[in-house]
Amino acid sequence: MMEKENLILRLISELDSLMTGESAAARLVDCGPVAIEPLRQFLMEGRPRKIFQPRFWAVRALARLEAKAVLLEYLFRGNDIPDPEDRFGEEAVLSAAARSLAAWPDEEMFQSLLTLSEQRMLNGLIDALAEYRRSEPLPYFERALEDDFYRPAAESAFQKLGKASLVTLTLSAVTPRPGSFSESPSSLKRRRSAVKLLEEIGIDPEHWQTLRTLIHEPDPELMVKASTLGVRMASKEDRIFISHRLISLISSAPWHLQKDIENILVAFKNESADEIDGEIARRMEQPEEIRKRDQRLQALLRVKRKF
Repeated sequence: MMEKENLILRLISELDSLMTGESAAARLVDCGPVAIEPLRQFLMEGRPRKIFQPRFWAVRALARLEAKAVLLEYLFRGNDIPDPEDRFGEEAVLSAAARSLAAWPDEEMFQSLLTLSEQRMLNGLIDALAEYRRSEPLPYFERALEDDFYRPAAESAFQKLGKASLVTLTLSAVTPRPGSFSESPSSLKRRRSAVKLLEEIGIDPEHWQTLRTLIHEPDPELMVKASTLGVRMASKEDRIFISHRLISLISSAPWHLQKDIENILVAFKNESADEIDGEIARRMEQPEEIRKRDQRLQALLRVKRKF
């Protein structure tokens, strides 16, 4: 027994080496449950740091030893980390711990993870909660859309929930924060992400009745993406409004929206053709050199060729 304890202590010390740490963690798993407490001490008493791999290997070993109580204890422990690089490294470790808990998909674990979501934002926690495919974490995922770091994990979570997330995404898309007259940049990014997700998942007519307000948005990306959603569902009146607005945006919108704008105008041919013809006719009266440089004219000619 003493020999095994000495082996565990030696392996714990080897965790700190980037050369031997990963293999030491694997050997600690081979030692069985007796290695759990030393690994717990290494994790709980150790200092967060920029080189986070040793703590990451300890978390992975604890997960393989099915030490879910230790992992939860670690996740619920409050820990103020002043240094931003240390904090970034520790977040990777915390995320690994949260993600590993998806291996126990029971109600008790779900409630624990849901409680944890009230305290901290983690990519691994988003991933773990998404595995349950339940609606309770949707507000958590929606908040994560406002942060560049967490947005990819949140978008993946919404995609996993599919149609079950439509109400949350629809309301998010039309809700600027803190308000319509003073929207923050992060709120705008969230709404753009929500509309993109709605396009990927697919909406129903009742959702369009809420989303149609976005065709009046000053932000071109929100307006164009919302118009894409309305191709199948917009009323005649909305189609006329969308066509007129897109014709005015076609040369000034960001390049990544150009294809969408042209495709919508083609889809709305009955509503857009007359205005496009009139705009082309006026611009064709310009001198040839100006016509060649007229971006709106060139875009409208592309649309007309697709009719």
